[in-house]
Amino acid sequence: MEALLIKKLARTISLVENESDGYEDALASLHPQNNIPIIGITGPPGAGKSTLINALISELTARNNKVAILAIDPTSPFNLGSLLGDRIRMSQHYNNPNVYIRSLATRGSLGGLSAKTIEITEVLKSAPFDYIFVETVGVGQSEVEIAGLADCTLVVFVPESGDEIQNMKSGIMEIGNVFVVNKSDRPGANEFISNLKKLLSEKKGHNTSELIPSVLATVAMKGEGIAELISAIQLYLSQAQTPSKRSLLLAEKVWQIIMHHQMKKYNKKDLADAIAKELNEGSFQLYDFIKKMES
Repeated sequence: MEALLIKKLARTISLVENESDGYEDALASLHPQNNIPIIGITGPPGAGKSTLINALISELTARNNKVAILAIDPTSPFNLGSLLGDRIRMSQHYNNPNVYIRSLATRGSLGGLSAKTIEITEVLKSAPFDYIFVETVGVGQSEVEIAGLADCTLVVFVPESGDEIQNMKSGIMEIGNVFVVNKSDRPGANEFISNLKKLLSEKKGHNTSELIPSVLATVAMKGEGIAELISAIQLYLSQAQTPSKRSLLLAEKVWQIIMHHQMKKYNKKDLADAIAKELNEGSFQLYDFIKKMES
């Protein structure tokens, strides 16, 4: 992509992320392309999500695709700082003109995403990308928000996740469209894949209209299974983009944006100061405090 376009894209994202003057007008002037898929990648810490994205980028750009990545990093609840680690994790792709990588801090959001992720993905969809990847922070079952953003959600595990699989029947297990067992050259991978397929089949039950998620084995560090994973993503996208799913996905995005706008009147520092004052006075009661804040 042209350097001028990249600079414009970066400026617009910063404008939106910081809610600077004019950002709402900038969003309203966008003409996003709805045919650009957003691929969410989530899963427990240590599953190799960033390595998997690296491998996907290599394969897709080798096929002359243009790829954007939003890497979400956790924010400290105390100083609101964040280690934006994408430059370390994906440094090999930084000079590729067909790759755009951007870090976003969660800024206190508990769902694994930044509060501005939806708007920023709309900015990216206004640029000539073929795929947009969103990598969540890796906090486990609270990452279900990604299902309301992505056209296809990848859930990444490793073979050692086998002991946890029975505890994952809700939450993160409910949102996956494609399941990836990464580092599948480790012991126990075949058994874990078999158990995961069985669990997903049982989850579908008698609902014949529901697609059973694919389960794929990869070794991202070696590039193994990546072409098959891309094929599974493309197959899901071709089968799942029905008008009803599209309307539900857009409804979730609208709900998230409205909720964020409604929360603007609250400031965490002001809340903390007000709570500290009541604690010092010995008068703090959680639900009474909330009632006063809402009135």
